[in-house]
Amino acid sequence: MSKTQVDGDTLAIHGGAPVRSTYLPYGRPSVGEEDIEAVVKVLRSDWLTTGPTVREFEAAVAAYVGAEHGVAFSSGTAALHGAAFAAGLGLDDEAITTPLTFAATANCVLYMGARPVFGDISPDTMNLDPTQIEERITSRTKAILPVDYAGHPVDLDAILRLAEKNNLVVIEDAAHALGAEYRERKVGSQSHMTIFSFHPVKHLTTGEGGMVTTNNPDLARKLRSFRNHGIDLESEERQGQEEGDWYYEMRALGYNYRLTDIGSGLGLAQLDRLPENLTRRRELAGFYGTEFKSMPEIITQTQRPEALNSWHIYPIRLELDLLTTGRKDIFQALRAENIGVNVHYIPVHLHPYYQQRFGHRRGEYPVAENTYDRLITLPMFPGMSDQDAADVVRAVKRTVAHYRRGS
Repeated sequence: MSKTQVDGDTLAIHGGAPVRSTYLPYGRPSVGEEDIEAVVKVLRSDWLTTGPTVREFEAAVAAYVGAEHGVAFSSGTAALHGAAFAAGLGLDDEAITTPLTFAATANCVLYMGARPVFGDISPDTMNLDPTQIEERITSRTKAILPVDYAGHPVDLDAILRLAEKNNLVVIEDAAHALGAEYRERKVGSQSHMTIFSFHPVKHLTTGEGGMVTTNNPDLARKLRSFRNHGIDLESEERQGQEEGDWYYEMRALGYNYRLTDIGSGLGLAQLDRLPENLTRRRELAGFYGTEFKSMPEIITQTQRPEALNSWHIYPIRLELDLLTTGRKDIFQALRAENIGVNVHYIPVHLHPYYQQRFGHRRGEYPVAENTYDRLITLPMFPGMSDQDAADVVRAVKRTVAHYRRGS
């Protein structure tokens, strides 16, 4: 990719011609002929719902990340719910997580009757700060739910040490981080349970879907039962020999959270292209980083040496002291240039539900709140062309130049 040039003409929001004539979304699924053929193959088979293709997909993802078990779910949220169940969360329990995440990370704790406790984030990676976790551990704490924000792995060494010291379960929300690495090991192989999402804009998609990877066979058994109405399949196999092939036992209150063979066929085809997907995302991130390096108005996510980012999204933060306007105007100006920027995320504790139920207010988590106030997500997906990326940079430079203080 070549260096981009910024021009000084009128912003599109003020009547000028936009940088692009067509809209560039922040994310877009990549579906090729091989994906279509994989789905058609399943449609022509004897199984459409949870069958042999699901098991093949589970084994393939587990092998890719280096885990012993993979348990597929109908969504990433369902996978989080299953993990909260398998961890034994219940009434009066607490789980510590980050406020800078999609609400599902905290909601899964509420689904089990437990309470999410938030800790502030590290300003460099925007991940949950381990020192904040330690300060919030009480006799009620049962789990830690860190999030690999944007695809940058959390400080797993510190978090796992805290978990071992306090007998806690680590449920790593890696919805952004399929293909990321921590100390040269794939995310998904180190925490007690790791959650992946297969939403259409993630690194691979099953339409909707998710998975939990774990090295613990007991957790895997609980997860499989939970996604299938609480039915214990091992018990079914044992007792069926005595009672008959019709026999099954529901041993817990579970849900129908099963992934289909149709989705799993798509996921398997997409998994084959994951390495090139990751390569392209890292190329785009490198280009953005180089282009923004000399711009004091833009702060990019720090990349710690022990981590290899998988770049689900590309977040930037605005140095508002250097600009004559706020994030809203910058956001709207970029949208007018046909750059599909977004914001990830409104901190969970600022949502009305959490404020009304738990009394959360602004000021509790200043780093996360200050980060949110300045965040903008730039387009990031493997189907972007070099010209697409250059358009994004040109629009950012053009907009910042217009609102630069003193210009």
